[in-house]
Amino acid sequence: MKVTEQPSRWDSLEKMSTRELLEGISAEDRTVADAVAQALPQIETLVEGIVARMKQGGRVFYAGSGTSGRLGVLDASEIPPTFGAEPGLFIGVISGGDKALRNSIEGAEDDPEGAWRDLAPYAPQPSDTLIGIAASGITPYAVGAIKTAREHGLLTACITCNPDSAVAAEAEVPIVAVVGPEFVTGSTRMKAGTAQKMILNMISTSVMIRMGHVRGNKMIDMQLANSKLVDRGTRMVMEETGITDYETARNLLLEHGSVRTAVDKWKRR
Repeated sequence: MKVTEQPSRWDSLEKMSTRELLEGISAEDRTVADAVAQALPQIETLVEGIVARMKQGGRVFYAGSGTSGRLGVLDASEIPPTFGAEPGLFIGVISGGDKALRNSIEGAEDDPEGAWRDLAPYAPQPSDTLIGIAASGITPYAVGAIKTAREHGLLTACITCNPDSAVAAEAEVPIVAVVGPEFVTGSTRMKAGTAQKMILNMISTSVMIRMGHVRGNKMIDMQLANSKLVDRGTRMVMEETGITDYETARNLLLEHGSVRTAVDKWKRR
């Protein structure tokens, strides 16, 4: 039996009080970070591989179903506003298409050719990286994506929570975070989903830092998409330039459109 399908260590959940349920879920969640930490060597290998390819124009594709697919699409969608990277540097596809982000599309995950078909409009190249995301490790959509991507020369990896899985066998860089049985038996949207989100954060954030989109600890290329981000950017400009007047820093930021450009222009004046 797959680890993610093993019976919960907790029973009689329907008889628990709300506090007991929350304490049980919290206790299980506290184990996730340790499981992810065990996979750091593989995550490091993947990040190094992605950076090398991205410097040659490569991109990152995520492919998954259900919760796994939604997490990949979520991570990819946050890269342009957070780091100012061009859209399309990270791309997520989910079995069943965009409709599956809100609704379960029955049977879509069982198509081993589905992901590569969904990726076709992006014309994958050998300089790209494909990461299949599947908590169970057996989802045909993710397994097929990795297998086909590898045949086409892409760097391939997986994020799964079951050892000795089909996705791990196909991937060049298998990332396996064994979080154990879920609080509710088989509900991999819980600990497994949390582990996958943590790993995706690690991968994309580390890659973007290595690609120069962070200075010090600041998101200097973030998009000024709303008043909160303009305020954050203004304070970054003040800190980096020594400008003490908020409105002066804000006007400088809005004039140049990014923290990076505003700071560099100020320092070169």
